[in-house]
Amino acid sequence: MKTQLALPITKVQNSRLPETDFSNLVFGRTISDHMFVADYKNGEWTDLRIEPYGPLSINPANATLHYGQSIFEGMKAYRNDEGKILVFRANANWKRLNESADRMCMPELPEEIFMEGLAQLVDLDRDWVPKAKGASLYVRPFMFATDDYIGVKPSDTYKFIILTCPVGNYYSKPVSVKVETTFTRATEGGTGAAKTAGNYAASLYPARQAQKAGYDQLLWTDGKSHSKIEESGTMNIMFKINGTLITAPTNTGTILKGITRDSVIQLAKDWNEPLEERFLTVSELETALQNGTIEEAFGTGTAATIAHVQRINVNGKDYLLPNKSDDAFSHRVLAELDGIKYGSIADTHDWIISI
Repeated sequence: MKTQLALPITKVQNSRLPETDFSNLVFGRTISDHMFVADYKNGEWTDLRIEPYGPLSINPANATLHYGQSIFEGMKAYRNDEGKILVFRANANWKRLNESADRMCMPELPEEIFMEGLAQLVDLDRDWVPKAKGASLYVRPFMFATDDYIGVKPSDTYKFIILTCPVGNYYSKPVSVKVETTFTRATEGGTGAAKTAGNYAASLYPARQAQKAGYDQLLWTDGKSHSKIEESGTMNIMFKINGTLITAPTNTGTILKGITRDSVIQLAKDWNEPLEERFLTVSELETALQNGTIEEAFGTGTAATIAHVQRINVNGKDYLLPNKSDDAFSHRVLAELDGIKYGSIADTHDWIISI
C-alpha cells in the first residue's frame, strides 16, 4: 500500500523488541513500540501522529468512564515467506468501525485516516510481526469519548488510537460451549451489532459462570425467547448439519457482522457448499446432537479464525461432537484462509493489503 499522508512520527528511544519472547506470546499482553493517535474536536479529526506506546492522561470526569462511548475493531497482519506484511480485510474493519460509531453517536472516521494510520504504524513496527506460522500481529483500532463532563449526552471530542501486539494462537485446542438460556447478550433495538465495549462488559458474568462449570464459551440465544442460537462469546458460530452449513443472520441488530464469518460464507459459496443463513433453534441443535446428524460446529472470528467445537451443553446435558475427517469443511476453510493471509494461496477477492 502506497501511503500519502506525511504523519509526524516520534520513535521510542529504547525498543522493547529485544526483550520479547516470541515463542511464548500471551494474547493481548505484549504491546508493540508505537501507536497511531488522532483527536476529534471542533467537528474534525486533527493532530494525526505516531508516537511511543504509553499511558494516557484521563480526567476523572471523562465521558467514556461514566457513559461508555467506546468502540473498537480487531484485525491481523501476517508475514509471508518473502518478508512482506499482509493485512487481512482492513477496509471491512474500517466500514464496521463507522457502523458502530453511528450507533454510538460518535463521529465517522475517514477511510484515509484509518488506512494511512494503520499502514504507517504497521510499517514502522514491522519487526514486531512474528515470523512463525500461526502467529501474527493483532491490530486494535479503537475510539472513545474525551469530554470532561459528567452529563448524559454524546461527547463533543474523541480520541482514535491504533495499537498492535504480536500474538500466537488464541485457542490451542477445540473448545467446549454451553447454550445460555438465562442471561442475554443483546436484544433487538439494542447495541448487539455494534462493536462497543459495553457489550463485552455485559457478557463477563455469565461467561465466568460457564468457565467455572468447565466450558470455554457460551452459545448465546435470543433475548426474547432464548430459543434461537445467535453467536458464541467473541465469535460468530456455524454448524454443519445433514451436509448444510447453518449460521445466524445478521439483520436483526443483535449479532456482530463478523468479517471472518463473511469470509467463510464467501468461500462456502465459491465451493458450492449448501448454506443457510437462518437461526438454528435450540431444539433443532439438541435433536441433531441426539441423532448424530450434526457433523461439526465451529466459531469464526479474528482472534481464533476458526475455533473447532468439541463439546456442547444443551439443557444441562453434554454432547461430544464426532471427530472430523481431514477434509471437513472447517479444516478446509481454515487452511484456505490461512493460505490467503500468509500469501501462499491466491487472493481472488482483494482481501489483502500489502505493506
